[in-house]
Amino acid sequence: MPPPPVPDLAVKPQEPWRQDLAMRLICKDCKEDPPNIVEDFSAGDTVCGSCGLVLGDRIVDTRSEWRTFTNDDQNNDDPSRVGDAANPLLNGAQLQTSIAFGAGGSAKARDLSRAQNKAVHDKATKVLMAAYKEIQALCDGLKIPKNVSDTAKHLFKITQDEGAFRGKSQETVIAGCIFIACRQCKVPRTFREVFSITKVSKAEIGRIFKQLERFFGERNNRMKESAIESGGVPVENGTGFANVESTTPKDLCLRFCNQLGLSQKCTIMSQEIAVRTESTGVLAGRSPISTAAACIFMASNLAGEIRTAKDVSQIAGVSDGTIRNAYKIMYLRKEELVKPEWIADGRADFKKLPLT
Repeated sequence: MPPPPVPDLAVKPQEPWRQDLAMRLICKDCKEDPPNIVEDFSAGDTVCGSCGLVLGDRIVDTRSEWRTFTNDDQNNDDPSRVGDAANPLLNGAQLQTSIAFGAGGSAKARDLSRAQNKAVHDKATKVLMAAYKEIQALCDGLKIPKNVSDTAKHLFKITQDEGAFRGKSQETVIAGCIFIACRQCKVPRTFREVFSITKVSKAEIGRIFKQLERFFGERNNRMKESAIESGGVPVENGTGFANVESTTPKDLCLRFCNQLGLSQKCTIMSQEIAVRTESTGVLAGRSPISTAAACIFMASNLAGEIRTAKDVSQIAGVSDGTIRNAYKIMYLRKEELVKPEWIADGRADFKKLPLT
């Protein structure tokens, strides 16, 4: 006969203690299962429904203190009194209440509302609210997403809290914050586009951009040094600002092609030409807008989706003469800028390119 199996004498590791979430409250007198437990919120007691034994006291009523019906909101009578969530873009705890005054109110209610507004609302909050309203209006004019406007508001609040740029006009600082927020959120916009919706000149936007970039960079460094001195871990992007590269022609090609109604094939082609133009230095010294416009003009003709220089100039915001001058330089070195496989598989044709 084979020998009996040797029992496993290895000591199993003991499991760590953890709370039993399946634990139930049972009456210790009648011990019914399932238990008949009644929560008396009016008295704050937990009572056994069978024998009447009090099992707990001072329970917290977690239910809503009101009942909402369909017709309750006809007179704007909102039973919710918890208030809005705290807004990190405003100062203070924002726990104050406000005295409402509507049409048909008494003179005493009006005076109370005015006195309460003067006592609660400080000047700094009013300045921030006015600036946030202007930032939102400008961002809506640029048709940029909400995360960009929120980033611009956050950057503007940092400048206000630090007391920087007091000699500068508020509109100039706002324009600079919007331009930086566009770069931070990778939603490229040019100086010319920001200038078109504000009263700030392109030169002034450029100057305030450099100053803001230096200010936020120094603030990040100070926060990192203070965190290291206190023994903490420095946060890489504590202010919502990170050094990013300037807008490239490739970034602008996607948006301009979309506005021109070009296909995805033509868009990818223009982006690849823009990358090769930068790497070879064909249009060195020209602005990203001019380079992107010239690349789109070349790609649209190569793919047979012809757009004239005037069509591209209306979208890019540069003159058609600037586009043609840049294109002439690119035409002379077209073999370096166009992938050979595009010509081989018929996606592009050099014969479709205009001479000028």
